[in-house]
Amino acid sequence: MANQQSYSGNPSVDYEYRRKKNADDMRMQVSAFALMIFLTLVAFIAVAGDFDKYFVIPFILLLAVVQLVFQLYYFMHMSHKGHEAPALFLYSGALVGFITILVFLTIVWL
Repeated sequence: MANQQSYSGNPSVDYEYRRKKNADDMRMQVSAFALMIFLTLVAFIAVAGDFDKYFVIPFILLLAVVQLVFQLYYFMHMSHKGHEAPALFLYSGALVGFITILVFLTIVWL
């Protein structure tokens, strides 16, 4: 959701708009938090269950990536307007890190 502002000139209308917007943001944060707790429980169940390690390790890494996206977009407010430059630096740093790990893994395996 983009960060939209109301400039109606009427303070009571602006107050109600901000109040509704804050309530919507809080609802999304609580929902994301509940989903992250659920994903954490699923990861614990996957480890506690007698599953093959070749299934569990990629599954937990996938859940970690999903939780990272939720934290960036809902708790660090990366989905709001005005956060394009930090997002660019964050994603480019993640890309450089991924490429570095991939290069080192390729060098070690060859």
